[in-house]
Amino acid sequence: MLWLCSTTILFASVAILQKAEIKNNELRLKFDRGYNKGDIRHFTLNHPYREIFDIPNARLKSSRVSRGLKSSHCRSIRISQYKSKTVRVVLETERGYGCTPYRPLFAYNSYHIPLPPFKVGKRVTHKPKRAKTKVVVTKSKHLQKTHKKPVAKSNAYVIDTPKNVYRHGKGELIVIDAGHGGHDSGAIGGGKMEKTLVLQIAKRVEKHLKRKGYRVYMTRRTDKFLKLPQRTRIADRKNARIFVSIHANSVPKRKRYKAQGVETFYLQKTRDAKSQRIAARENRAVLKGAGTSLSKKVIIDSVLNGPKIIESNKLAIDVQRHILSNLRAHYRGVVDGGVRHAPFWVLVGASRPSILVEVGYISNPTERKRLFNPKYQDQIAKGIADGIQSYLNNREREIEL
Repeated sequence: MLWLCSTTILFASVAILQKAEIKNNELRLKFDRGYNKGDIRHFTLNHPYREIFDIPNARLKSSRVSRGLKSSHCRSIRISQYKSKTVRVVLETERGYGCTPYRPLFAYNSYHIPLPPFKVGKRVTHKPKRAKTKVVVTKSKHLQKTHKKPVAKSNAYVIDTPKNVYRHGKGELIVIDAGHGGHDSGAIGGGKMEKTLVLQIAKRVEKHLKRKGYRVYMTRRTDKFLKLPQRTRIADRKNARIFVSIHANSVPKRKRYKAQGVETFYLQKTRDAKSQRIAARENRAVLKGAGTSLSKKVIIDSVLNGPKIIESNKLAIDVQRHILSNLRAHYRGVVDGGVRHAPFWVLVGASRPSILVEVGYISNPTERKRLFNPKYQDQIAKGIADGIQSYLNNREREIEL
């Protein structure tokens, strides 16, 4: 009780933003104390495009905190004392992207905001000059003709698009797991089954990863059932670099029109009721009739014998960000369910970065229609593949540094 009271007081008091820096293509904010991440208001504005974060109950340590914040991935990065107890962060970018901020595991006084995966162009600042003319002389037997061709100079943005923004895969093996299968249909909505949907998306992920130069192993290619512990065991036996399990979410009928969105999970125990509910539903096939002792063992194993939690968290962030970026570029109203952690049995025991992607709610009629659209599926699959590539490239850069 004493700890709970002290924690509540700590989060309720004004936090001082002590430091802001750009690292690994993220804006990293560090406060003098913990804070409630859920209180931060995140929204976007257009013309020009901006990602804006209002952090309540916060003050800048000094005006020097925001100095020197520059990145080739943003036109500008601004931090100011917007109100007496509100710090505002503004990222001006070239276009929209799936920005999924997060608080690192066990770092209650930090807040990381990913910058765009693309580089922004440079605005041409010189004054427009009069069009030059190019003289073209054509000869004939009797006379010479002169044609003038105007060569106009543009005052638009020059887009910096380096050929190798991402390195191609070096043959690393990725294990893709289509959830459920066989007698285990998973969630059902409108007569559509989760096991069918996730296999369709998994095959598309395989296609995109192979195009990038990765090797891919599918835990299942047909409508067959695999026990949950078998799936991560495959990843270990094959010595895979990454394990990704693909699922679709569902809620009871009374909530079917409200619940929607993409969510990405990594393994860790949680007190969040929503995450517990989702994990319980996905674990039901293996925990059915097992009693509370096995349920507790899942939580213990997730902490003691689980994957590299921090690396899985980073992978989840990259995958979630790229899925959203791809979907929002083509579809309106795509909801960001966030990066969350929960004790999923399918992730227990893997000794490598492992995540579970809930691609959407099959119980929501609008989202279900999109989920079974091949074009929508392809954007999800491309987002997963792009996120994996981004994660592996970031880890490679960390090694080089």
